[in-house]
Amino acid sequence: MALGTRELLLKETETLLRTRGYAAFSYADLAEKVGIRKASIHHHFPTKEALGASLIDSYLGDFRAALDAIVATEATATSRLSRYSEFFVESMEGGMMPLCGALSAEAYVLPESLQERVKEFFELHLDWLQGVIRDGKKAGELRSDLKPKQTATLILSTLEGASLVAWALKDPATIKPAIDSVLRTIEA
Repeated sequence: MALGTRELLLKETETLLRTRGYAAFSYADLAEKVGIRKASIHHHFPTKEALGASLIDSYLGDFRAALDAIVATEATATSRLSRYSEFFVESMEGGMMPLCGALSAEAYVLPESLQERVKEFFELHLDWLQGVIRDGKKAGELRSDLKPKQTATLILSTLEGASLVAWALKDPATIKPAIDSVLRTIEA
């Protein structure tokens, strides 16, 4: 099934954001990638900020659903954390950065509404991780002395940092060993 123009614009915007960054692409770039006139983009998204907001909102919805699916299909905290880490490896396909990492690198040049959405994106990661860590502690799978907020920040920071290294090296295989090391240190 062919994508509609709006969906195609969002798909190509995501690619541009994850490979060039928000500040480094224009509607002219997007029009060329999609094969339409800039005026047609403005019909769907009057401003670049509206385009970015729509993309992030859509991505957040999809990401929430993916996190819910992990909880529904993975029985243990360690398997949930392992599956979560795969998002970062998978997001590197095609030489792209994870969306939240790419956007956070440009946080101060983003319009305020997009900065808020990026913050919400990271809070979603951290809240979900804290829940998994609390559940893992209760089940005796993770160390009882772990502080969920600090451990969640460590996991997310490791994955985001490893993604930056992987992107620079053009080698997504560097992500898994980094997170596996962290996961080993938190297991009971």
